[in-house]
Amino acid sequence: MDAEELLEKYGAGLRDFPGANLTEVNLSGVNLSRANLAQANLSVANLSGANLSEANLSRAKFNVARLSGANLSRANLTGANLNVTNLIRANLDGANLYQAALVRAELVLAQLSGVDLREANLSEANLKEAKLRKANLSGANLSNANLRGASLMEANLDQANLQGADLSRADLRGVDLSGAELKQANLTEVDLRGADLSGANLRWADLSGAKLSGADLSDAKLSGADLSKTDLSHATLLNASLIYTDLSQANLIGADWIGSDLTGATLTGAKIYGLPRFGVKTDGLTCEWVDLSPEGDRSQLYRLYEDEYKKFFRETQPSIQILIDAILSHEANCVLSHAYRQIAQASSFIRRPPTIEVGRRRTVLTFEAFGDDQLFLTAFVAILPFGDASPTQRTINNVVKLLQSKGMQEFNLKEIERLRQADRAIDELSQKLTNFQLALDRIDFLQAPTETLLVNSSDHSLAIFKNPRFGKHVVDRTESAITDPKGLRANLPPLNTVVDFVRGFYYLG
Repeated sequence: MDAEELLEKYGAGLRDFPGANLTEVNLSGVNLSRANLAQANLSVANLSGANLSEANLSRAKFNVARLSGANLSRANLTGANLNVTNLIRANLDGANLYQAALVRAELVLAQLSGVDLREANLSEANLKEAKLRKANLSGANLSNANLRGASLMEANLDQANLQGADLSRADLRGVDLSGAELKQANLTEVDLRGADLSGANLRWADLSGAKLSGADLSDAKLSGADLSKTDLSHATLLNASLIYTDLSQANLIGADWIGSDLTGATLTGAKIYGLPRFGVKTDGLTCEWVDLSPEGDRSQLYRLYEDEYKKFFRETQPSIQILIDAILSHEANCVLSHAYRQIAQASSFIRRPPTIEVGRRRTVLTFEAFGDDQLFLTAFVAILPFGDASPTQRTINNVVKLLQSKGMQEFNLKEIERLRQADRAIDELSQKLTNFQLALDRIDFLQAPTETLLVNSSDHSLAIFKNPRFGKHVVDRTESAITDPKGLRANLPPLNTVVDFVRGFYYLG
């Protein structure tokens, strides 16, 4: 069948041309909308500018055909062969290309919004600046494809193979790339804000200058990747492999990378305000200086000399443990939740809710401290809901003042200044909390005896306060037990124990 015969029959109202042999025909600009050309052979045909919207082209052959500017919207191209086909500026919106072959196809500036490309083979295809919004590319082979500047917002790339693909400057905001294969991919200046890259293989990928703020990279494989000058602010990097990764001048403000492996990585010039400096592996890390300013404007630079990073990045998260000699009830849990919400609004030291462990006879609340120098201050406010608040706070206040008075004998000038700052901060907190009221019902759990433990970044603990009745569930009635918490004596821990504990602190500046 030649072009003239096809168009004559189409004009007469016929639409079924399955298996037609139309190799090398010139059908440029023709209207074949809704035609049935299933399994037709259109190899090397010229269909540029043609209207094939809603046509049935399933398993048709378009090898080396010209379809530039063609309208293929909502067409059925399942299993079609479009290898090396020219589809530049073609409209394929809503088309079905399930399991289609598009090896080395030219799709520059093509319209592919909402297209079904599941399990399609797009290896080495040129999709530069193509519009793939909401496209379904799950299981697609995009290895070595050119997606430079392409728009892939809300696209489904689940289990897609993007190894060696060029995604530079592409828009992938919010895209699901969990478990995706992106080894050696070019992702320079790509927009992946809020994307899910959990478990993705990004080994040796180039992500320099990329936007990854708020992205989920937990368990991602980033060994040897280039993340220099990348925006990873508030990203999740939990348990990520960052071995020999280049993070120089990366923005890591507010990110979380606990459990990640930075062996041999480069971190010089990174912005790390609010980034946990604990629970990461840093053997062989290269880090000459970091930016600790809240805005990442280099107003607070901190230099790390030789192997000082080993102390700077500690393995233990400083924490406060409040042990309550009672079992947490549902009622007490609700009251505590409300109380700590009020405390968080009044103080910046309680940043996250505590973890709660309920045992057979006791309950343990664990609070994270941002750094060693915030341990005393965080404990000062964390104890507020409990009846033991006053004696615990008095002990903390007295310990800090005692350390300050003994400072010249035990500490260097920098540490003495830190102690003075802590003393002033506690005085300010005391004044600020003078009129602070917690709307607490009288609950037995909150009146139970407590013990407060501090754990520093060297994994040394200090029992800052312990109620004399803690652990004494059988009380001798002849003993004059103290029932008013305000009357409890604030017994100080031994001075040498406190000094050793503070020497385990790691101070900045």
